[in-house]
Amino acid sequence: MPRRALPLVAGETYHLYNRGANRQRVFYEPENYLFFLRRLRLYLAGEGQTSEVFETSEVYASILAYCLMPNHYHLLVRPHDDHLSRRMQQMIISYTKAMNKRYRRVGALFQGQFQAVCVDQDVYLLHLSRYIHLNPVASGLANRPEDWEFSSYRDYVGLRQGTLPTPDAVLSQFTDRSEYERFVRSYAQGDGDIVAHLLLEDS
Repeated sequence: MPRRALPLVAGETYHLYNRGANRQRVFYEPENYLFFLRRLRLYLAGEGQTSEVFETSEVYASILAYCLMPNHYHLLVRPHDDHLSRRMQQMIISYTKAMNKRYRRVGALFQGQFQAVCVDQDVYLLHLSRYIHLNPVASGLANRPEDWEFSSYRDYVGLRQGTLPTPDAVLSQFTDRSEYERFVRSYAQGDGDIVAHLLLEDS
């Protein structure tokens, strides 16, 4: 695998994205989305790992926000060490092997190496989280962001008490969850320009 041009280092925040090979689906049914989230817990959040996977029980990265779409994913991640790229690679290999076995397919599931861009300002973090949570609405898969089960939006606005996302870095910039909800709903044409440089290829 080619060396990543952008090193992924501890303490920074990154928007990670990848899509299916040939733009094909990477999630075929609801259980696939849930399995991917369990892989995230194991390989990035460090929950339930075994000695065959990792040697310690520390949390390797904070997942600030996420959205899984039928043929791609968005992750907003803050690594706690410098091994995010390796762990993401291991997670994707694990997921791909499982999908290939279940659906009797062969070959790569995703389109090459995942893409990553550094999110270096709080204002970008806010707008990017909104963009990620509105992805299902923009794609016509849901009328409201809370209608899409496979994102962290429900956790942000208090409709679900999930333990995977750690939204404090975003929510701490609002007085309460309802203010964040209003921020998301207030999205207007042109707001995406604020984070256009953080949006990855065809995302």
